[in-house]
Amino acid sequence: MEYISPENELVPNGTRILCCQCAVPIEANPSNMCVACLRAHVDITDGIPKQATLFFCRGCERYLQPPSEWLVCALESRELLAVCLKRLKGLNRVKLVDAGFAWTEPHSKRIKVKLTVQGEVMGGTVLQQTFIVEYVIQHQMCDACHRSEAQDYWRALVQVRQRANNRKTFYYLEQLILRHKAHVNTLGIKPNCEGLDFFYATENHARKMVDFIQSVLPIKCQQSKKLISHDIHSNIYNYKFTFSVEIVPLSKDSVVCLPKKLTQSLGSISPICLVQRVTSTLHLIDAYTGQVCDISSTQYWRYPFNPICNPKQLVEYIVMDIDILKEHEKKTFPGQGTVSNKHVIADVWVVKASELGLDISPVHTKTHLGHILKPGDTVLGYNLGESNVNDVHLEKLDRSLIPDVYLVKKHYGEKAARRRARAWKLRHMHDQPVSITDDDYNEFLDDLEEDPAMRQNINIFKDENKIPVDTDEIDPSLPRITLAEMLDDLIIEDEEMTEV
Repeated sequence: MEYISPENELVPNGTRILCCQCAVPIEANPSNMCVACLRAHVDITDGIPKQATLFFCRGCERYLQPPSEWLVCALESRELLAVCLKRLKGLNRVKLVDAGFAWTEPHSKRIKVKLTVQGEVMGGTVLQQTFIVEYVIQHQMCDACHRSEAQDYWRALVQVRQRANNRKTFYYLEQLILRHKAHVNTLGIKPNCEGLDFFYATENHARKMVDFIQSVLPIKCQQSKKLISHDIHSNIYNYKFTFSVEIVPLSKDSVVCLPKKLTQSLGSISPICLVQRVTSTLHLIDAYTGQVCDISSTQYWRYPFNPICNPKQLVEYIVMDIDILKEHEKKTFPGQGTVSNKHVIADVWVVKASELGLDISPVHTKTHLGHILKPGDTVLGYNLGESNVNDVHLEKLDRSLIPDVYLVKKHYGEKAARRRARAWKLRHMHDQPVSITDDDYNEFLDDLEEDPAMRQNINIFKDENKIPVDTDEIDPSLPRITLAEMLDDLIIEDEEMTEV
């Protein structure tokens, strides 16, 4: 009798056997079955549902990801595919090889996902199978939309206020919010006589907005909360939070009088300074010496001060003569702070534009605009000698330290001509600008044209509705925004693809 060693292979390599079900010659495998019979007897997708439900909120157009998260997903996007796969139970028992969307009618409320999975059956045989799962979209209102319909939609409120005479700071803040998309979680925005109100569904979203405003503007924030309801059985408290944000009452081109202690800590700068720019800090410049300094929000609220003149009080002056000061003629002192390299100090003699031609002697003053002014130019400034200013810090100064005229910026052409030549525009959070004062908005646009550093943080779009105007005909020195700084105002629409 011949014994067969168990180490020997029963079926040599390359030998074909018959399928135990249909007797078709096949390669040897642990199940001794062909692929067709194996698929007929074994289903690796058993336990994976072929139909599922997706919940969609028509108010905010978001999909529900259980248990309580709502996500914004475009059709046939990776985010929507991830939500669909998470809705399937039993998918962890097999290996997912491929997943993709199958085409359905856009308005059929059906989404089909084609899945390819692999599973091990009958002694180590790996079987691959492809199937389609159909998702039915059902409408369900999310918590935020539900509270909005019930007129109890917000849980946190951010009140942004500025007690100033113009609204240019709010226009600047609006453009920063649009550029960085800081308003994506906002439920509603309500204009107020002194500012804006931002409504949010959670406290965390409101805190993010407060942190964003604090990073771009000098502010002071106070928080309060109000108890709405209390469940004594589960010890759950329901609060409404309010964040009161106050922006410093200063804007670009305002003149301020600094407290004595603050001037000493800023390199003994002159008390009367001009606000160059308002960002996360206040940028000031002394027009008589060219010294500049930055004041943080902490320093401002420790030594608060108000503007003694605002941009609405600017007066037009005509430059009669100008004399650039040389380096040895500039007044310097030990311990002087940083001096600006972009400005040139000059002696200038000016006359009011309304008094031009009368027998009136020019007024002498100093200015930091020596690099752009020449005789015959029009310049805007404040008439401090004839102004009635009530300021505690200004009253303590010696009268000889207060100039009669404080020049601020050069005036370019007529306002109406500049507006016609403006071939660009800005976007807004609403169809109309936030402020109801058109003059403030146009002054903000003028500041963008004159200050390149300011418009670096703002998205500027080409205005296709305006015909380009040659600005050289208005004023060759008129500041302009080049096409390289403008963005195309694109409107993306779904169009059917056509063959060329």
